[in-house]
Amino acid sequence: MEQVRFLTQNFGRYDTSSIGSYMKIGGFSALKKAVTMDGEDIAACIAENKVKGRGGAEYDMGRKWSQARKVAGNNKVIICNADEGETTTFKDRELIKNDPFNLIEAMIIAGYTMGASDGYIYMRAEYACFRPLLLNAIRQAKNYGFLGENILGRGFNFDIHLYSGAGAYVCGEGTALIRSIEGKAGRPRMKPPFIKVSGVFARPTCLNNVESLSLVPHLLLDDEKIYQKYGTEDSVGTKMISVAGNVNKPGVFEIPFGTKLRDIIALAGGVQGGRRIQVLQIGGASGKVQAGTDAVLDTPYTYEDLRAIGLMVGSGGFLVVDERTSVIDFLRMNQEFFSEECCGQCTPCREGNVHIAKYLEKIADGTITQDELDLMANIAEVMSRSSLCGLGETAQNSLLTALHVFPDVFTVHDGGVRHA
Repeated sequence: MEQVRFLTQNFGRYDTSSIGSYMKIGGFSALKKAVTMDGEDIAACIAENKVKGRGGAEYDMGRKWSQARKVAGNNKVIICNADEGETTTFKDRELIKNDPFNLIEAMIIAGYTMGASDGYIYMRAEYACFRPLLLNAIRQAKNYGFLGENILGRGFNFDIHLYSGAGAYVCGEGTALIRSIEGKAGRPRMKPPFIKVSGVFARPTCLNNVESLSLVPHLLLDDEKIYQKYGTEDSVGTKMISVAGNVNKPGVFEIPFGTKLRDIIALAGGVQGGRRIQVLQIGGASGKVQAGTDAVLDTPYTYEDLRAIGLMVGSGGFLVVDERTSVIDFLRMNQEFFSEECCGQCTPCREGNVHIAKYLEKIADGTITQDELDLMANIAEVMSRSSLCGLGETAQNSLLTALHVFPDVFTVHDGGVRHA
């Protein structure tokens, strides 16, 4: 199996430091087309291709843009979420690195569609090496008249600002990200008001992931409907995924929806040493887990098929854990991440992560009781239902699914829990 080239079609085709090089391969043609269209027609194009947000929430992107257009206000903002703090997820990094001008063009199109005047790229602190690349792209776009005042003579004014976070995973959540841009502590807030009405600096805001935005220029120029030829009826097109863990060739791949999970693993060179797969986690650290059975591996990578077996597309992460790592050790590692990244603002997440970490240690030691196991499951359920933001709501996805997928691992015997 070979990966496809729709979203990644520009990779390696131009000098990423030169806007002239980008324009030679058709760069900014999508923007020139967009400014001749009504914004609602642009949103309809995205909806027609059934694009769901690539940041993890899987919200209908065409609907999101249409809703954002209808919000009253002349001082709107577009935000590109390039925080990408989810472990095993690094596909946005490749889009920034290999096609920065396409991202800038996409943000300008988004600004035109929504009637926004400003755009922010919120980039994770660990991607500091890409700041010069993006700042150069912004500067050159401004010099060529694609940013600033009266863009392409259409009376459209738009500027882009690059903002680096401080390395907090929780800032990938929309309201925490916005607070960080505002210079406040990056902690989530209650909704409503929703950010489309009152976002950064209390201005109407539309926030999209890097991959979501990067699709837009390609879709506007896709007159032959190539994108719709990929995928399935309900999961249309292609998806960027980052495969990590015990595979021979970890990396980022663009695949058509509908690709079987075993073929994705084969694309990454197969499992190291031909070992048995212990755990598959899809969707990043907050993703759910499954065993590496033949039935699971034969599942197509689509929103609906993954949902049917208790998994989700999420952020595009794809982690393969082989038999050398026990289920409990995997969960302990995952829990260590969330315990570290919890902002501590809400009780369910702050206290829940601490207690679940302790219970997982007791399982590893073989000293946990059945009552403690039951309490651990209850705490995980409470976290998923009552935490303030997506971190707390999804932090125990791996544990809650593991309890059902690997029941033997959580069975209390006379000698304690079997650590497997």
